Amino acid sequence: MVHLDTNFLISAIRVGSPEAAIVDAWLTAGEPVGISAVAWAEFYAGPLSASDERIARNLFQDVESLSRADAEMAGRFFNQTGRRSRSLPDCMIAATAIRCAAKLATINTQDFGVFASYGLALA
Repeated sequence: MVHLDTNFLISAIRVGSPEAAIVDAWLTAGEPVGISAVAWAEFYAGPLSASDERIARNLFQDVESLSRADAEMAGRFFNQTGRRSRSLPDCMIAATAIRCAAKLATINTQDFGVFASYGLALA
């Protein structure tokens, strides 16, 4: 299972992008691809064209909800990684991926690398 971060999804819906090719390869190989509700909300906040929305909706039949345990883990991550400005959504995305035993596909590997010691694997 691979979860997509918002920035990876934004690039993956662009025809011909490296991220689109990667997602296509995962899907061809039968690798499940998912997304957290937090990353989906960031994506949906746009700007979002009708075409972007259609492509993304076809890619994901559902989104993974943020559970209470995810929220608590994200809060701990936020505190343990230095309470970085605007990092709380990243903490929630990482916590959800960890719970789902999903690798995270992101363009911002530096932002998410801090969660490796907590069990997050990057795709």
